[in-house]
Amino acid sequence: MLISTSSLSKVKNFVKEKIFFGNEPTTDLIAILIVYFVQGIVGLARLAVSFFLKDELGLTPAQVAVFVGIGVLPWTIKPLFGFISDGLPIFGYRRRPYLILSGILGAISWVSLATIVHTPSTAALAIGLTSLSVAVSDVIVDSLVVERARGESQAKAGSLQSLCWGAVAFGGLITAYLSGVLLEHFTTRTVFWLTALFPLIISAVAWLIPESPVDKTAESSLKRFQTVKYQMGQLRKAVTQKSIWLPTAFLFVWLATPTAESAFFFFTTNELHFEPEFLGRVRLVTSFASLIGVWIFQRFLKSVSFRLIFGWSAVISAVLGMTMLVLVTHINRTLGIDDHWFSIGDSLILTVMGEVAYMPVLVLAARLCPPGVEATLFALIMSVRNLGGLISYELGAVLMHWLGITETNFNAMWLLVIITNLSKLLPLLFLNWLTTTDSQNQTPTFPAASEQDGKLAISN
Repeated sequence: MLISTSSLSKVKNFVKEKIFFGNEPTTDLIAILIVYFVQGIVGLARLAVSFFLKDELGLTPAQVAVFVGIGVLPWTIKPLFGFISDGLPIFGYRRRPYLILSGILGAISWVSLATIVHTPSTAALAIGLTSLSVAVSDVIVDSLVVERARGESQAKAGSLQSLCWGAVAFGGLITAYLSGVLLEHFTTRTVFWLTALFPLIISAVAWLIPESPVDKTAESSLKRFQTVKYQMGQLRKAVTQKSIWLPTAFLFVWLATPTAESAFFFFTTNELHFEPEFLGRVRLVTSFASLIGVWIFQRFLKSVSFRLIFGWSAVISAVLGMTMLVLVTHINRTLGIDDHWFSIGDSLILTVMGEVAYMPVLVLAARLCPPGVEATLFALIMSVRNLGGLISYELGAVLMHWLGITETNFNAMWLLVIITNLSKLLPLLFLNWLTTTDSQNQTPTFPAASEQDGKLAISN
């Protein structure tokens, strides 16, 4: 039976409006979405890395926290990758070769973890390189999104951002439960082998992105230099404005408070004996919870004052975070609540709150960016935000060391819970730094937040 032209047109329009949020499903857009999707799907190895560091390398909770910080490090210098891509074309191309190289680097790094890594130092290098590969691809694909969104209406640009974020979230959802199930049947190194295949997809789809070679004439070089000089001047003016650096400093303080994430991983696996499959189930629940948090923000809070959202988020997160004392002291067992059910319920609520608090971070970062340097300044602000995440893990490592928390000693876990949750109230002292942002009405386009950018805020 032949399909009529009108039927094909209806299918095409349905795909465009419902699946691609009104964006034309071109080859380059599909390639961009695949890159974002892969960024989400490499989360397949996140649990495997934690178990690898804990079981095979025998690291302590404080040492694992340091290693997680090393993984964050490349994300603190994202603007540098943008400048390198813009100023140092490879064979005349600024985007495609860097995407190809980032995919190859990612694959090599994961293969190294699967084969030759046997010491903490080599593990630190390999983990840093896996993070570097994703950070580079993220910068490149962000720039492609900015180029596509330039000149589009706010509604159209916003739909593109939602589509990109959805691709990352979809990849994360697919691997959330699988990350635990695979560890029930395979070794961590086998999971690393599987993960090594996904960065190669980025290298493959890079060829689908149309790009014209850079003009190498002296005139174009001079023009590019003048453009970069102008943008650097605009960037310098922007970062020296009080209305920009004060809110950025607030974001840093907000996200730099210490986290107990690594200690809880050891506590749940060594003390509560949670299996990898169950931890994957928790990841799946929290992935859905993050979507609920986004919906709550979009539905009820997107017009609410930043100071109000951040203020109440700090108080509520600190109060809810204290519920972990129930699990740490085993009071839940006295109440007849199983450790597994309590852990799932607590993770669900805390993740929803974390996502509600994280969405204003993205909106605030976007609103701080003046025209002309949106992509560069956004990357710079998000790097400051990621630096806050790095400090968070390192401060957590210091606390674990001071409190004597190890892979077998969790006597001071209750004190760690209290300290880390009370520290979330510290940003309340600096809420007045957001005064100017609440009076601004512009909402510039910003790149889709990667999974790495989101993960740090939620875990904190």
